[in-house]
Amino acid sequence: MDPNKSASAPPAGWSDEKSAMMQSPPPPPYQDGLYPGAPHPGQAYPPQPQGYGVPQQYGPGYNQQPYPVGQQYPAQQGAVMVQPTVYVARGPLENPVNDYLGYSIFTMLCCCMPLGIAALIYSISAREANHTGDRMGAERNSRTAKTLNHVALGLGLGSLVLLIIYVIVVVVVASS
Repeated sequence: MDPNKSASAPPAGWSDEKSAMMQSPPPPPYQDGLYPGAPHPGQAYPPQPQGYGVPQQYGPGYNQQPYPVGQQYPAQQGAVMVQPTVYVARGPLENPVNDYLGYSIFTMLCCCMPLGIAALIYSISAREANHTGDRMGAERNSRTAKTLNHVALGLGLGSLVLLIIYVIVVVVVASS
């Protein structure tokens, strides 16, 4: 098999990348002290002032007023008015929404623990919303807690009825 006619062979006019790189001119040599844009070759960076003092003025475009070292700036004219910060805090609701806390504790301990825990969390949130004065949040959390409590009570009673039926059937079937 001819290697020039294989599918992976390079095309006829193709040149090796490394050989092309070797033919380009090398970069200029490094010269210490040169900076880009120097007007004359071999010119180094301009000397920098040494020590501390007043910084240089950078031309007329900046509109800076020179002040001698040690003097204070002139006083600003006019008074600054600062308005006091007003904090608005709502108080507890006058007619608080029912939070169903006792119902949630009962359903958590006696009926269905997972739904009882969720109902307890919503009951506590409703109680906190009542305390902060958030009627809409309290109503929403109260409604959710009530729904979860009803479902938990239904599941608990349903499972109790099924357990009683199972025990009766097993006892009746075993005795006959």
